[in-house]
Amino acid sequence: MTVDAAREELRRWHQARRHAVPRWMIAQATERRLAGDWRGACAVAGVDIAFDTGFDTALDPADGPSELAEDMRHLVPDLLRWHVPRGTHSAGTMATRLHITLARYRSGQELHVTTPSLSEAPQRLTLRLGDPYDDDSAGEHADWSAARHLWDARRTAELRERGGSGGDATALYLAGRIEEAFTAAGLKLELVPGRSRQDGHVEMLARMPLDVARLGAEVARLTALGVKEGFCVECPEWPYTILLEPDSAGLTVRVVGERADSPHIELTEVYWRRLPDLDLLRAGLLTPDELHPLVRAALFPDLPPVASGPRGPKPPVPVRVRCGGGWHEVVSGGGALQLPHDEDEQRRERAMRALGGAVAGCFAVQQSWTTGLGRLPRKLRFQRRALFTHAQHGDTEAVLRLLDAGVDPHVRDGRQRTLLHVLHLVDWERLLPRLLAAGLDVNAEDYRERTPLHHAVAAYGTPALVDALRAAGARIDVTDWEGWSLADLIRRRRRRDLAALRAEIDRDHPGIGLDYESYDDEDEEDDEA
Repeated sequence: MTVDAAREELRRWHQARRHAVPRWMIAQATERRLAGDWRGACAVAGVDIAFDTGFDTALDPADGPSELAEDMRHLVPDLLRWHVPRGTHSAGTMATRLHITLARYRSGQELHVTTPSLSEAPQRLTLRLGDPYDDDSAGEHADWSAARHLWDARRTAELRERGGSGGDATALYLAGRIEEAFTAAGLKLELVPGRSRQDGHVEMLARMPLDVARLGAEVARLTALGVKEGFCVECPEWPYTILLEPDSAGLTVRVVGERADSPHIELTEVYWRRLPDLDLLRAGLLTPDELHPLVRAALFPDLPPVASGPRGPKPPVPVRVRCGGGWHEVVSGGGALQLPHDEDEQRRERAMRALGGAVAGCFAVQQSWTTGLGRLPRKLRFQRRALFTHAQHGDTEAVLRLLDAGVDPHVRDGRQRTLLHVLHLVDWERLLPRLLAAGLDVNAEDYRERTPLHHAVAAYGTPALVDALRAAGARIDVTDWEGWSLADLIRRRRRRDLAALRAEIDRDHPGIGLDYESYDDEDEEDDEA
């Protein structure tokens, strides 16, 4: 991993920690879980349950229904959401199409959770029971069955030992003294014979978020559970493999300068990666009081208990703009971007703009704010990004709080999306009436010439949302800049739940779109919305 890639990854985790698991979600999910309402806790935390929760038919009788029932009673869905790996999206959204095994039962069934299929899809997890490899959607698998401290309330205190390791080995590793770090951790480091250090072995290790201090203990724990073949770690962005080979003398870490074919089992990231929270704390991007309460309690047991978690959205503040040779302040307040210009000045500016004249100063900022085109002052960009990132993570409460604080609902993001374009990500029943009342155009197009209905179809919005947008006047005879119609997108995403809409478009608007059935579904399925 390069320096730039490492920094970008840290930024993504920072976005995830600020937006993915808001404090209100933690508080409400905790209240319901402690009251014995684990289903309600899952609902609050955005975790859908896709199996029979009566427990009388969920498992083979040999398992004993109480085993699954106990796991569900102690599941902390908001903590699971906190620890889920993040993908490459700049907003810190979940890694896509990931199947995470949480527990195994004697019947061979597994309790596992799956992440969204698209980074632009609703940020919800789905809890399933069965064989994760039977799922018909392609994706990666991760085994957390030996990492219950990431989701089981009975084990969360283990995070200090298993994720909060430090000492000399960690300090040396972070200082770039890699070989000394391995020695301090009691590990034997071997570089492939015939390869020089200048070939990149040590440089690669220095860029990886490897938790060298606990690597030996994690491998020993997994080996004691029956894994005898050894483990491997594939290095992101580098053509290297790290082989972890336990023996009677301890653990040998062998770095191979190419992708190695071996019987070694790939080690799940949570067993070798430094805890992102600690990296964020070290970088000064996070404080202990912004951690999930159970993470804070585990890592900082001596701190007095307080209400902790990500802080809520910040209300809009005035921003200085150079205008007419001086400086003015603009603010997103009162439901609009307020400018220090009277109505006559604004009327003249609108007339000049309609005639093709150039705009500058406050009026140029206003135009960029409401179109998504052009440049905005840095602080306004941050305010706009915060609003859309809260929506990206499904935090309806934050979006509504910002609108209540006066944020202009007509703002468009850098991709020219309005808040209507992200309705599929939030509680649209609460937000849609408010946006329509504010006068937002239900057929507005983003930079890909996609309407809100395009996004609802392509990014797995519910059929109820599709119906609501149509009732509000959304057109169905539309195509995007590549010529994709709504019917094309329904086929592309295999939206069987929208078959009636597809049939209606095919009947009433024949010939619209790209004749998608001539395209290969497999090539298109993993595209972003």
